[in-house]
Amino acid sequence: MHWPPNYDEPVTDYRPPLRDLRFFLDEIAGLPAVLETEKFNHVDAETVHMVLEEVGRFMAEVVAPTNVDGDQIGAVWSASDGPGVVTTPDSFKKAYSQLVASGYGAIPFEPDFGGGGFPWAVGLAIQEMSTSANMAFSLCSLLTQGAIEALSHHGSDEQQAMYLPKMLTGEWAGTMNLSEPQAGSDVGAVATKAEPVGDGSYLITGQKIWITFGEHDMTENILHLVLARTPGAAPGTRGISMFLVPKFLVNDDGSLGERNEVNCVSIEHKLGIHGSPTCVLSFGDDAGAVGWLIGDEFSGMRNMFTMMNNARLSVGLQGLAMSERAYQHGLDYAIERKQGAAVGAPKGEQSAIIEHPDVRRMLMTQRAWIDAMRALIYTNGASIDRAVAATDVEEKTAARELTDLLIPLSKGLCTDLGNELTSMALQIFGGMGFVEETGAAQFYRDIRIGAIYEGTNGIQAADLVGRKLSMRGGGVITDQFDHFEQSAKELSALDGLGQFGENLAAACATAREATAWLIEKSTDDPNSILAGSAPYLRMLGTVVCGGLMARVATIAAGHLANGTDEAEFYKAKLVSAKFFGEQILPQANGLLGAVCAGSDDLFALTADQLA
Repeated sequence: MHWPPNYDEPVTDYRPPLRDLRFFLDEIAGLPAVLETEKFNHVDAETVHMVLEEVGRFMAEVVAPTNVDGDQIGAVWSASDGPGVVTTPDSFKKAYSQLVASGYGAIPFEPDFGGGGFPWAVGLAIQEMSTSANMAFSLCSLLTQGAIEALSHHGSDEQQAMYLPKMLTGEWAGTMNLSEPQAGSDVGAVATKAEPVGDGSYLITGQKIWITFGEHDMTENILHLVLARTPGAAPGTRGISMFLVPKFLVNDDGSLGERNEVNCVSIEHKLGIHGSPTCVLSFGDDAGAVGWLIGDEFSGMRNMFTMMNNARLSVGLQGLAMSERAYQHGLDYAIERKQGAAVGAPKGEQSAIIEHPDVRRMLMTQRAWIDAMRALIYTNGASIDRAVAATDVEEKTAARELTDLLIPLSKGLCTDLGNELTSMALQIFGGMGFVEETGAAQFYRDIRIGAIYEGTNGIQAADLVGRKLSMRGGGVITDQFDHFEQSAKELSALDGLGQFGENLAAACATAREATAWLIEKSTDDPNSILAGSAPYLRMLGTVVCGGLMARVATIAAGHLANGTDEAEFYKAKLVSAKFFGEQILPQANGLLGAVCAGSDDLFALTADQLA
């Protein structure tokens, strides 16, 4: 960043945080232990980080420069006599073709159809760098990932052999078609119909909305996974089935056949992620779009939930990735921009704004939360890998429980923070942050969708208090409190970290009190637990991040005490963790009143009185 900015050359620099990724994967999430399992022992840690280094270079040099095109040119819809057409920026198509050639997209998938068989946590690191480079561009691969998950778990052998190889390479894209005008988060209201033809295929008719990359020009085919109802299906979610509906029908030899009856009626005009087309799709405007059942009839919701954990974790990752990109942007500006005189500056000289305490406060808050989010996201990703790789039943169960507990925290907390931290990065720019040409506003606009899609954060909070707290009679969350309280004792024994230890113990006590209140109310007062669910998610997420940052502090302190060639890196991690423990973690205690207030105040005014 140079001041004044050259508006003819928008900032596209992105520095992949490779050393941070290595630290959080290896030392916090425990990737080396995952790689020792039979499932993943064909991969070693050095290979992982060599791959991530190459991916980082690719994202910085090839994908990041497309970010401004995505925002300013965006996806463009047009219609002629045939189906609607969506055109993406030329830079998108060029970068995507290079991505397909690289094979990076297949790294975390099973080897059977061309995947690399790497742990999912490694796939998350690839996603983080891709999202930081260009969130809108990365969404095409993210939706394909979800479709791959569904087909891998529920597709027939024939479907997997026909579609997965080209989906793994990225030659063919995938989408998820859930929402309809009357059925957003309420998937049970889906009305799209699927009529059996008699040869194993179905004719699909209906309309779907909010379909990310539902139509585009970056791949030669798009495979739509569509939720629909067969004749006589029961109402609600029990009557929903999942169908595979290709944009182009695929011949037996794998070549593309005729165009299917899938029409992009329009795309949305959005606050951000302009390069990602959000489509309205119409199926079967004439005879019907040809589709095939995935899995058993009426198993559509179960099929969808197969991919839900990974999808929600990936969206939470977007909050981290965009916070990282905005932080880098704001940091560069703070170093370059001179304004005002800092305390102690020579008379008459302006200081870089990074020398002003309030700017330092914003930078440290971003840095500490980014570290905490990384600890949470990659711990969550590694728990998915452990659940897959474990051969011991108890280990597998524990990993699944931890995964399920952390998912709503990863998605809800990290996307809320994405909104807050990108806004804070914009604030560092002052008035220039409000000017589009500086680029700060795009990150703020792009991440705003994260708290909304893949289940709004209110749904994540309801899932946390309604399903996750009751796991093993409350034992899953209690185990975490026990672990963090032990970490608090360890911190108290380390020089300079006693206050962090006290704060962690106090936050755990507050969270225990809130948790017990919610569990008590869950049997007879659902409105009250739902009323407290959002502040509880923030409270618990902050406490869990505090516990993870305690581990960061302990590990960093150990390296520094034992001597290391990377003293500056570990000192920075120790300072970041200490800042979190002393200045951010105590905020969790202040949420107790909101968690336990009940619902009376929320419903004390009528709708007319609220007007």
